[in-house]
Amino acid sequence: MSLLFVDGWFGPEPGDWQSVWCDRYPGSKRFEQDDWDEPVREDWVARLDEALAETAEPPVLVAHSLGCLTVLHWLAGGGDRPVRGALFVTPSDVEENREEALAGFAPIPRLTLPFPAVVAASSTDRWMTPARARSFSESWGARLIDAGPVGHLTGAHGPWPEGEKLLAPLL
Repeated sequence: MSLLFVDGWFGPEPGDWQSVWCDRYPGSKRFEQDDWDEPVREDWVARLDEALAETAEPPVLVAHSLGCLTVLHWLAGGGDRPVRGALFVTPSDVEENREEALAGFAPIPRLTLPFPAVVAASSTDRWMTPARARSFSESWGARLIDAGPVGHLTGAHGPWPEGEKLLAPLL
């Protein structure tokens, strides 16, 4: 089973939970964006599509923050490569948090996902309120999990074994 990690704004951090998981699961892959600091939706979506084209089998997407929106915009734009499932971890609400660098990712697509998905939302995430996470999860047809008071689950959080329990059913 392959995992494809779709990182968010500013990209990978040394020792973050995604790095730990990528090392732990054979066949996992992280791909690079051309510009992690000044994201352009069309470029990020194109890089995701390229990474999906290179997978030997339908992967489970593990998306974090702006990476979640990258997946949604890929689907909204007609992305049709096979995907087994997705774990969306602390998606960013670029509609409520009006960060100029992320404006191109608004509005957030509200579409029914064509694969099983879980949304792990934090009760203390400054980028998405629990109520908004619930609303988006419902529109996507994804199962919502309260990850607790874990903030935005950045690299400082560590390996996040609780998240692996959310990933397991998608594998």
